[in-house]
Amino acid sequence: MAIFMDRHELAGTSAEDIAEAHRRDLEVQDRYGVKFLTYWFDQRRGTAFCLIDAPDAETAQCVHREAHGYIAGEVVEVALSAVEAFLGRIHEPGQMTGQSTAERDAGHRAILFTDIVGSTALTSRLGDRMAAELVRAHDAIVRRCLAQCEGREIKHTGDGIMAAFASTRAAVGCAMSVQREFKRYNLGTPEPLHVRIGLDCGEPIEDSHDLFGATVQLAARLCQAAAGDQILVSENIFREHGASELFANATRYHLKGFSQPVLAFECDWTDADQVSAN
Repeated sequence: MAIFMDRHELAGTSAEDIAEAHRRDLEVQDRYGVKFLTYWFDQRRGTAFCLIDAPDAETAQCVHREAHGYIAGEVVEVALSAVEAFLGRIHEPGQMTGQSTAERDAGHRAILFTDIVGSTALTSRLGDRMAAELVRAHDAIVRRCLAQCEGREIKHTGDGIMAAFASTRAAVGCAMSVQREFKRYNLGTPEPLHVRIGLDCGEPIEDSHDLFGATVQLAARLCQAAAGDQILVSENIFREHGASELFANATRYHLKGFSQPVLAFECDWTDADQVSAN
């Protein structure tokens, strides 16, 4: 048995329709030796994603075909640990009191990367022990901001952190908080730390990539392209967030792994800091 995630194009379908389709999958699954673990439905974008324990992708499709006819456009094998890290669950969530079916998690995530600027030079100049202390300081600041903004740490990259957010606005708010916290930290230390941050957002499965593959890649490349103390966000983040006054300096970047220049925006966290202080 393996774990698969599939993607359905279901524009015009209601959350209640998808819940009923999932119920029918559960009725049929045992005849095929399949177990449907959970699903996500994004009504605004008209997409649904099922998490399935199955012998193979085609057998999972057979259940859909018999149960309701909603055949997936893509089926990708995934790791449960990655699903839980990005999406927060691998089983059906408990229904919260007063929560409607329409309020179900859409599966859309914003991905954030931080990176300590000049970490190699810091290690060369200060030595391993002192450099490790600075990395720990970075981690403490970023993790505190993640906790305040409901961010989920995916992994530590050695000199940075990758995190996921269910809310694009929360992701941008966290990035701004991180930069403000490092600004405060640097006022009281002889060894200042400067970080760069990149953000993108997207669906679990896009164009047959790995789980959030395209989104992770773009967020990481934008982080690498950012200058110290800078936040670069993708066009996806810019459109999803909605507060255009936060973003400036739209620029096309030539990024490794992308055949065409990528449009990105700088998040002006310094103005936000001044506004919040007034």
